[in-house]
Amino acid sequence: MEKIYKTLTDQEVIQWFESNLPVEDYRNQSVLLIVPDATRTAPLPLLFSTFHRILSPVAKRIDVLIALGTHPPMPEQDICRLLGISESARQTEYKDVGLFNHEWDQPDRLTELGILTKKETREISEGLLEMEVPVTINSRVKDYDILQIMGPVFPHEVVGFSGGSKYFFPGISGPDLLNFFHWLGALITNVGIIGVKHTPVREVVNRSAAMIPNEKRCITFVVAPDSSLYGLYYGTPKSAWESAADLSGQIHIKRMAQPFKQVLSCAPLMYDELWVAGKCMYKLEPVVADGGELIIYAPHMKEISITHGSLIEQVGYHVRDYFTKQWDQFKKYPWGILAHSTHVRGTGSFTDGVEHPRVQVTLASQISPELCEKINLGYRDPNSIDVESFANREEEGILLVRKAGEHLYRLKNS
Repeated sequence: MEKIYKTLTDQEVIQWFESNLPVEDYRNQSVLLIVPDATRTAPLPLLFSTFHRILSPVAKRIDVLIALGTHPPMPEQDICRLLGISESARQTEYKDVGLFNHEWDQPDRLTELGILTKKETREISEGLLEMEVPVTINSRVKDYDILQIMGPVFPHEVVGFSGGSKYFFPGISGPDLLNFFHWLGALITNVGIIGVKHTPVREVVNRSAAMIPNEKRCITFVVAPDSSLYGLYYGTPKSAWESAADLSGQIHIKRMAQPFKQVLSCAPLMYDELWVAGKCMYKLEPVVADGGELIIYAPHMKEISITHGSLIEQVGYHVRDYFTKQWDQFKKYPWGILAHSTHVRGTGSFTDGVEHPRVQVTLASQISPELCEKINLGYRDPNSIDVESFANREEEGILLVRKAGEHLYRLKNS
């Protein structure tokens, strides 16, 4: 019998903070709170306001850094909305809180912590990659005593499970490490890594985080689609993540009896570009039948990627071996772009100059048919799709996922 998990009330969340935050540890300390951007489901207004209320009387300073990775920067108005800060509160109780975006592409905003050696990368990757990788991070960390992560944990296509020290790398890291471990994840493949707790990429993240000299604290949580919480954990980035990943593995993985010939994967509004809406493929690929079709249904989506769109248009979306067997042609592109490409396209083969994807990936969005063809994806007019016509047809081999991107779907016994 499947276990039923209950979520916490807002009052229970507040009580958890009051019981679990070691307030004296923050006395006279400057705190940099690192949180996700708007592409993750999280009740940040409740969590941030409670954290700030409890600790602002004792901490010397509390500022916020948005762990963008390479996502577009958020205007301050949007950051305030994300954190639940009203216009009046910004001028009063939160007037001294610094609100910062990570700037991954500004070298003067980064500081080098150390280097992953060739020997380390060879060992971690089990021989897939061997290279020196500089470990850089947002230079603001030098101004704070405590780096405080606060973010959700989900199954993740690159690292296995998100959260924990992933908020440092790639959340507030420089591009070298980001490109390295995204490509490492792509070589292992999405299906081979997603929903696996201990992975080579997580080891890269952990070793890099060990180079950070600051005190590091972490609040992780496991979230329901409506932003309510199944559980909260406090500790080091590693210990808090371990506990949340265990629970996420129970909550966020749905096991299906058979593969599906067609999947309608509906992107929530927070996925406003394919760079993040690709999660609608990552989380469903394991249950699409060979030769089946996965439709990313996102009628609101206009962009491939605001930051990386031009490069993705040059590269297109292809299976891993399309790149590895033509490496000289593609190795100079940012490896994070190549990783995104093959994660969205999914598994397949490339033989005798012909690409054979296992799954047909179709976009139903505002991205034009011509551009879809250029980037090697299928096109459907979103207005031609009646979402409800896909409902309750699992026995026919058709699956509807109304809010895709956060729950991982796997076949039973896989």
